[in-house]
Amino acid sequence: MPEGRTGRHSSRSDDDDGRVGRHAPRPTGAGLGRSLVALGDLAAEGVRVSASAFDLDDGRELLGVDDQVVLPVAQLGAVLLLIEVSAQIESGRIGALDELERTAGPGSRSALGGGGVWSYLQRRRLAVTDAAALVGALRDPAAVNALLGRVGLEAVRARADDLGLRRTALLDEVRSERGPDDAPGLAVGTTRELAQLTALLAQGEVVGSTVSSRVLGWLSLGVDLSLVAAPFGLDPVSHRRTDHDLQLVNAVGSDRGVRSELGVLRGPGGGVAYAVTIAFDDLTLDHRLRVLDAAHAVGADLLAHVR
Repeated sequence: MPEGRTGRHSSRSDDDDGRVGRHAPRPTGAGLGRSLVALGDLAAEGVRVSASAFDLDDGRELLGVDDQVVLPVAQLGAVLLLIEVSAQIESGRIGALDELERTAGPGSRSALGGGGVWSYLQRRRLAVTDAAALVGALRDPAAVNALLGRVGLEAVRARADDLGLRRTALLDEVRSERGPDDAPGLAVGTTRELAQLTALLAQGEVVGSTVSSRVLGWLSLGVDLSLVAAPFGLDPVSHRRTDHDLQLVNAVGSDRGVRSELGVLRGPGGGVAYAVTIAFDDLTLDHRLRVLDAAHAVGADLLAHVR
């Protein structure tokens, strides 16, 4: 898998502030024409778009659209948390069955009221691996905060640094409200780093094969197939096994004005690791639906590549 290059087209420099140009991005790779048209149309409207995809068999870069732009990625930052949780289980620093206590319920500032399911359950304590499963399946905010409280934000940041992630980071716990002293969002990242990280997970190279496999197992429970994964035709609540020769592991980040996804898709014709982030003004339902349509176009191209 290629390392980050700075000579490819991008509408911004490596050191700018996150804005993108109002022009259609130029393609990297071939065979993903629908993706480029759809993302280009959004970019022409001032939407911030970023996408990256790699072939898992030969490491070829299939798609690169402003993929070194740092954008908010919402709950995708929890993937970094799950990696650290898995690594600490492997090292014996924490136990898989150690119990965590839910610190708050719906509506609280720290639990992002209304999200996930743990806040609605009677049981206030869960095993570490149960909480991790809730994060992988539902990006459960109470589980994110409980796990983060156990392993520590600094440990997650150090792990990301060890993995070579320079522009992708978990910034804070989940909050329903953010004050002036809080981080502006849960996480930021580049699609290039996220796609490369996903490929390394698929290859068993994040910390080690056991750590990688455990993280993929948690993520394989994910039920959000509303973005890039929508065209794959899989059952949202039951797609851990191969279905029509397709196998998917993905994670989605969603916040007001942000949609982001990373994943690994395998099919009879090969496999891809991908990441897509779209940051937009969520002013109307039509604005949001255009973003979803663009994400679906990327998914349709990726599906065609692996079939």
